[in-house]
Amino acid sequence: MKMLDFTPLERSSIGFDRLFSLLNQASRLEPGNGFPTYDIEKPGENDYRITLAVPGFTVEELSIESRGNLLVVTGQKPERKEGEYLYRGLPAARFEQRFSLAPLVTVTGASLENGLLVIDLKREVPEALQPRRIEIESGRAVDTPPRVEEQKAA
Repeated sequence: MKMLDFTPLERSSIGFDRLFSLLNQASRLEPGNGFPTYDIEKPGENDYRITLAVPGFTVEELSIESRGNLLVVTGQKPERKEGEYLYRGLPAARFEQRFSLAPLVTVTGASLENGLLVIDLKREVPEALQPRRIEIESGRAVDTPPRVEEQKAA
């Protein structure tokens, strides 16, 4: 697999350290066993939904934990010793699936129905961080801060 080099972008971008770190981690990831399979949807501008296929798991066997900017979904089935299997195709082992969340994304709810675990998320942007229009005044002189050389001379 070809590795991408984000160094040129890192030299001219400020405050994107976490993004570049995530991109570098993603380029080094090995494909997992593919369980559980999942979808990530965006039903609204600030809404997200993760749907995981967890057939055979009950609510008691699943756990969802939010740790800072990390969402961790785990499943653990109790060990069954009864009977002998001729073929075992249903996942019966433990799994852990991790999702990185943007700083303003929070979990708003979760439900399990027909083997699908649905996790709803929302990006809640505080009013102070929402875009706002800045009025431009004309005809007024703008005070400029003194230069470094002028500060040293004073």
